[in-house]
Amino acid sequence: MAKRQVTLIFPQHLIKEPVIYMMAKEHGVVPNIRRAKVTEQIGEVTLELEGSDESLKKAVAFLEKKGVKVEPVVGDVVS
Repeated sequence: MAKRQVTLIFPQHLIKEPVIYMMAKEHGVVPNIRRAKVTEQIGEVTLELEGSDESLKKAVAFLEKKGVKVEPVVGDVVS
């Protein structure tokens, strides 16, 4: 299984939606929340995703299609 760390930035209209759950269920990836900060205006979540290379690509595409900004993690996330 491959692993990938990403930071997700949720726009205000998606903060209360179960987007991470839907992504995990639909694409068979296992999310591990490493860091999160959610306010009424914006949500930022750093995840470690685990799954096949293909399922990780599809999961990221799913998030981007929903309107979530997906950025690769660089640096200081807790190992």
